[in-house]
Order: sequence, then C-alpha cells, then structure tokens
Amino acid sequence: MKTLKSLTAAAAIILGSFNVFAVVPAGDNNADSHSVSINIPEVALLDLEGTTAVTLAPTAPTEAGEALSFATSTNNSIWVNYSSIVGASETRNVTAQITSGTVPAGVNLKVAAAADAGQGKGTVGTTAGTVTLSGSAQNVVTGVKSCYTGNGASKGHNLTYSLELSSADNYAQLVQGTTNLTITYTLTDN
Repeated sequence: MKTLKSLTAAAAIILGSFNVFAVVPAGDNNADSHSVSINIPEVALLDLEGTTAVTLAPTAPTEAGEALSFATSTNNSIWVNYSSIVGASETRNVTAQITSGTVPAGVNLKVAAAADAGQGKGTVGTTAGTVTLSGSAQNVVTGVKSCYTGNGASKGHNLTYSLELSSADNYAQLVQGTTNLTITYTLTDN
C-alpha cells in the first residue's frame, strides 16, 4: 500500500512538471480580421400626390362692365414628395416646367412651393418662392441633399398654382376656351 502511494505521488510530480502547449498552425494567432464594404446607393425619386389634375379659371363677372376676377384662380391640391441620397458635396433642385401646351396669351401661370411639411428627415432644401412657369425649367426647391419628405398628400411641399392676368393692358389678348398643359417636376443634380 505504501508502494502504491509512493507511485501515485511520483506520477503526480512527473505529470505536474510538464507544461502543456497548444499546437498553433503557422500564420494563425489569437486575433484575425476581415473587411466589410458598405455601399449606400444614390437615390433620386420624385412623385406628385393629391389630385390628378388642376383646373384654374377666373370668375366671370355678374355685372356688365366688370372684368374677370383672377383672385379665385388658385389651387393647392398637389404635393411634391421626394427621396434623395447624394454625394458629400452634391445638392439637387426640384424644377418645374411646361412640357406640353402653351399658356394662353394675356395670362401667367405661377406656382409656389410651401416649406416642407416636416414628415421626413434630412436636408429637404429651401423653397424658391413664386415662379412663373414656362417651357424652361425653373427652380421650385433648391439645396436638396440626402433626405426624404414622407409619401402622400400632406407630406413634402404643397404646391399652390395661380393664374394671373399678365398685365391690365393684355386683357384684350384673352380668348375664350380651355387650354391643357402638362407641368413636369424633376429632381435634378446640380
């Protein structure tokens, strides 16, 4: 029994004197890494919400000798929504232009974009005030960066159209009839 205790003690001393080392393959160590690539896509989307068509008409006089009244020739039923992702130093504008038809002689068609309704996030840009529409693109909103306005009516910028007599001297140019126009809005790169 004494011999068994001595052998057990000797085995414990021998085993305790060995250091245990893990075998590590060449090139491996206790840390490693890999690369991750993040790609944020460019986005340029624009949509008009609200009614599908705008009708503007001055009010006819009810008394002989009076003129048409353009005071009621406004409409604010359209909203412009957009989503934009741009490069760090880039901006965009929202432009409007007449792409089909011609404004009748004697009148001007104007549009004004209201400030953003605040339903989105980012740099939505600044409105350009009232713009007289023509066949050339006019800035309606400027300085758009990475943003979104929200989708639908009551989101983005409310557009107010107005029809005005171009000048009192042009009253003679007015001709009875209906003129159909197409107004195109574009989110443009600067």
